Amino acid sequence: MAVKVKAVPKAAAKSRGARLKINYTAPARLEKIFTALDKLFPHAECALHHSNAFQLLVATILSAQCTDERVNKVTPELFRKYPSPADFAALKPEALEPDIRSTGFFRNKARSIVGAARKIVSDFGGKVPRTMDELLTLPGVARKTANVVLGTAYGLATGIVVDTHVFRIATRRLKISKQKTPEKVEQDLMKIVPQDRWVLFGHQMIWFGRKICQARKPLCVSCPLESICNSADKTV
Repeated sequence: MAVKVKAVPKAAAKSRGARLKINYTAPARLEKIFTALDKLFPHAECALHHSNAFQLLVATILSAQCTDERVNKVTPELFRKYPSPADFAALKPEALEPDIRSTGFFRNKARSIVGAARKIVSDFGGKVPRTMDELLTLPGVARKTANVVLGTAYGLATGIVVDTHVFRIATRRLKISKQKTPEKVEQDLMKIVPQDRWVLFGHQMIWFGRKICQARKPLCVSCPLESICNSADKTV
């Protein structure tokens, strides 16, 4: 016997959809996110080991498509062997490749590091520049790397670091951005995150992605933001 399904009037369906619509960037929701991150990671910092801005720049270039743990195993000997920008600038990229091979994409990274060191020495007196525009002239440096250096080494809030963790959480999990590229996600975040939080917020989101909101198996049962998250791949 066939069962007739009663159609939902368009007006009722529209009303129901309106009730289900969520404002993901509502001030109250954002405040819950900030409060949870502050409790979880009140003193979040960059995980890359470094002693100065140039070492941080090199480590950040090496961290592309590589874990911070691996980079931190490589850089102590690397910086002992080449302690200054001038030392890196004097190299041919091929000479650097064996030292960084384990970080992956070592040929491109070697060219970027040597190229950046040469420009720092020739154009900036051996000092890593302190502005976004100047940093973006260095080989291998895009906004993410520049934001890491400016925020962590110099304490300058010129933007928000958007790495794979931040991108995933902002777009797929907490849905505070609908953009498809890191650059556009950053612009969204800069509009909704107070500027005095930009540096800390980037670090907090990265640690949140590593420890709780992981890519494959998010630890939703331990997440203080579970109640305001309706991601399709929640584990609870």
